Amino acid sequence: MPRTPLHQRLISIVEPVCQAAGYELVDLRFVLEQGGWTLRVAIDRPGPLDEHADLDEVASDRVDLADCENLSRELSAVLDVEDPIPQAFHLEVSSPGIDRPLRTADHFRRFTGGEAKIQLATPLATAAGERRNFKGILHGVDGDAVVIDCDGTEFRLPIDDIDHARLIPDWDAVMKGKSGVGKLADRAQSKPGKPGHRLSRKPLAPAPASHQASASEGGDADKER
Repeated sequence: MPRTPLHQRLISIVEPVCQAAGYELVDLRFVLEQGGWTLRVAIDRPGPLDEHADLDEVASDRVDLADCENLSRELSAVLDVEDPIPQAFHLEVSSPGIDRPLRTADHFRRFTGGEAKIQLATPLATAAGERRNFKGILHGVDGDAVVIDCDGTEFRLPIDDIDHARLIPDWDAVMKGKSGVGKLADRAQSKPGKPGHRLSRKPLAPAPASHQASASEGGDADKER
């Protein structure tokens, strides 16, 4: 993930607030958009500690809109006091969604065996030349590097060089009420969609879905300086 001083400062402020409220900080982004600067915070309930837990089962206690609104108010108050960002910005708190971001070594370990996309901030020198984008099966973490298998070739990507990474959900499993993020071997086997056919992304059972806390929803989610 980006390791700028501001990004690190924001994590040092936001993460303890999330943890104290019973959430896990999944991802944090500070981006400039058409409407101005936005601080995006993705949260979830802490993941299972049991390595044998079935990640493909949809948990019933994931974050919802009320969680995002409540945490948005807490974060807004803390950010007012700490004041790490000099310009006006919008605070957006959401769940990670089905295509969950991966930020820490623990995230990559937890979803070992799943499929992911990873983009590096610093290209990796390979036999075929420099490469930034990787798509494949996560093989865990080795020291300070993520191990990913891309079509039979294994790469070790330094975590500090990763700009962003996301899980690739199995949409067929999602449509059957599963989370779609378990190990490939554990996913339900079904026919792939027809070429050009786009599956509906509306889950049939409770699943992590992005909920945004904005001025109309959470009140204090917007910060204007």
